[in-house]
Amino acid sequence: MDLENQKRVKEFAEEFGPENLVVLLGAAEGEAAGLAAETVTAGDPTFAGPLTGVQLGLKVYHVCEPEIKAEFDEAVYDEQISMMEMVLDIDDIVSEMSAIRDEYTKY
Repeated sequence: MDLENQKRVKEFAEEFGPENLVVLLGAAEGEAAGLAAETVTAGDPTFAGPLTGVQLGLKVYHVCEPEIKAEFDEAVYDEQISMMEMVLDIDDIVSEMSAIRDEYTKY
């Protein structure tokens, strides 16, 4: 997650309260999604951005996880995401995201 997005997430958490935020990710690999998820839950693991040492514990999901996919209008999901979903390792992404949530999410 780039430094600007870290800054935005931190500002939103301060403004609205971390318990009121949900972060949706769309990374193409489980490892990349996991790194971004760890950043918004446990703090920036690279120690380079505004979330270094900041444990927000936010709810974080990947857009292809079944519980999030179910929230979309099916036609919109098909148009915007389904083509990419065919080439993603969804099981790896779900596993990575679940592990991060289980360990670090507070809300």
